[in-house]
Amino acid sequence: MRALSIIRAAGAETCHPWPRHILRTPDWAAMVQALPEDPDLALVALWADTLQVHALFHVVGAGRIVLASVPVEAGAYPAVSPARQGAAWFERAIHDLWGHRAEGGADLRPWLDHGTWAQAAPLSARPAAAEHASEPPTFLPPVAEGLASLPVGPVTGTLDDAFHLRLGLRGETIAQAEMRLGYLHRGIPALLRGKAPRTAARFVARLAADATVAHALAFAEAAEAAMAVTVPPRAVALRRMMLECERIAVHLDDLAAIAAAVGASSVARACETPREWLLRGLEQAFGHRLMMDCVVPGGIAAAVGPAELQALRRGIGAVSAALPDLRRRLAAGACLPRLAGLGRVSSGLAAALALGGIAGRASGRRWDARMLDGFLEYAPALERAGDAAARTRLRIAEIVASLEILARSLDFVPEGEVSVALPMVSGEGVACVESARGDVWHWLRLDHGQIAAAFPRDPGWALWPALEAALSGAAAEEMLPIARSFGLVAAGVDL
Repeated sequence: MRALSIIRAAGAETCHPWPRHILRTPDWAAMVQALPEDPDLALVALWADTLQVHALFHVVGAGRIVLASVPVEAGAYPAVSPARQGAAWFERAIHDLWGHRAEGGADLRPWLDHGTWAQAAPLSARPAAAEHASEPPTFLPPVAEGLASLPVGPVTGTLDDAFHLRLGLRGETIAQAEMRLGYLHRGIPALLRGKAPRTAARFVARLAADATVAHALAFAEAAEAAMAVTVPPRAVALRRMMLECERIAVHLDDLAAIAAAVGASSVARACETPREWLLRGLEQAFGHRLMMDCVVPGGIAAAVGPAELQALRRGIGAVSAALPDLRRRLAAGACLPRLAGLGRVSSGLAAALALGGIAGRASGRRWDARMLDGFLEYAPALERAGDAAARTRLRIAEIVASLEILARSLDFVPEGEVSVALPMVSGEGVACVESARGDVWHWLRLDHGQIAAAFPRDPGWALWPALEAALSGAAAEEMLPIARSFGLVAAGVDL
């Protein structure tokens, strides 16, 4: 029996817009056993609450979203990681936060808990005082004898997020790479509990600075789905415009970082200047350069009139005017040739990790969350090479596409209100938004208008493992441009 059929045969609880199926433990174990024969069923996220473990699957070709849950019995549940390698980090985080053990899991080491928490399993029903002391992180043994170990981080001396990368080197070649995150853990799932959605939205907006709009929008749409709230058309239009503006700004920033990593300073400058003009336009239009706290459950918090839209138009126009020169510099310079063949991610690995965004589409995985709601009127651009050069080319293609979307949207902004009141009701909702780095998911459960449980899934859960694989076989000096090509942010995974 196929894994998808096992899930759908189970009873379901109401979750909007997709029901959540409740599997008995034997059925969950049977589902895991059937997953290798169901390769199109991609595991997007795995999380928990005090009583259950939840999984979110996506059938990319059919555009189906499937939610499944299993009760935690005697503190354990059947692990998913033997069938889906991307589940391992989730299972480690679940044990750290809720204390649920993944029986038969591929990796049982701590993930977020570095031994400094005052409580063990702080999100469990009865958190206990932590008994362990802080210890150096445990990494996997070398894959071969004679490898030299090179630690990178967690303090890198740059403005990058804190992370610990352990490289196994054979001469100048990277034979093994393993990541350790969690240094930026802020306890976001715990901070959201017991709060009204609009109060909690401020925490969500600070989950990852490069995706403040994407996370805020996914969270808002999940809350609105749970409450059966319809957002005014003007707010919907302005939200989508914010999302595309954020996508352009992040892509320009990533392109500048990639160019700097390969010594193409002229390309980096050609990215930084239009990005700055766009950010200034966003500040004039929405009151904040990153549009932080502008998207709220029920609508938007910014008052956007004709003057603000004109400022936004000027910022977008500056990017449009600069784009031909940027594309010329990329085509004529040494940037793309130096990136060719670096950090290749196979289509099989992209599918196994449920890799979305630029990185997934560069490896031929046709998935863009904007396809779910029909917002994307055409198929997203695809590459097949899966290398850093493909990811760079797709960023330019996405900037062009976003500029076209914004040009149409600015001419048809509906009039009317920009927010609605939120009812004090109970419900459950899940939503997905396409950020610059990939698909952002938010799930939450409301109890009389207050958040009882919530979980945000950032694209980094798939991007960081993809980087580990992409570094294998690369020269040590190629590590920086490869990493930059993924546009990595640790904060969204560190929760």
